[in-house]
Amino acid sequence: MLDFCFTIPYGLILVAGGVIGYLKKGSTASLGGGVGSGLVLIIAGYLSLKAFEKRKNSYLALVLETVTAAVLTWVMGQRYYLTSKIMPAGIVAGISALMTGFYLYKIATGGNHIPAKAE
Repeated sequence: MLDFCFTIPYGLILVAGGVIGYLKKGSTASLGGGVGSGLVLIIAGYLSLKAFEKRKNSYLALVLETVTAAVLTWVMGQRYYLTSKIMPAGIVAGISALMTGFYLYKIATGGNHIPAKAE
């Protein structure tokens, strides 16, 4: 399981959610939060992908991914606690909590496992 395989789609979901929140409710907070955090994750996923292509790990990308997902878990978890609204706060908090756990697992196991070079 490579982190960028999950990070880039996760970032795209956040961007789409931010845009949808803005279009439906006019929420600039949704636009800024969704697009901002989504783009950070997409960039981190891209950095990880490029490092993997060079047969290396990008610990910078893993840290960015972990911190972003943890902050989203906390912020959206607090919002869910206060409003009890599943959409979007509960969903984003849940997905972000799962992703935070995944990123911590990747850090604990040494990042992406680079396959042996076939000759």
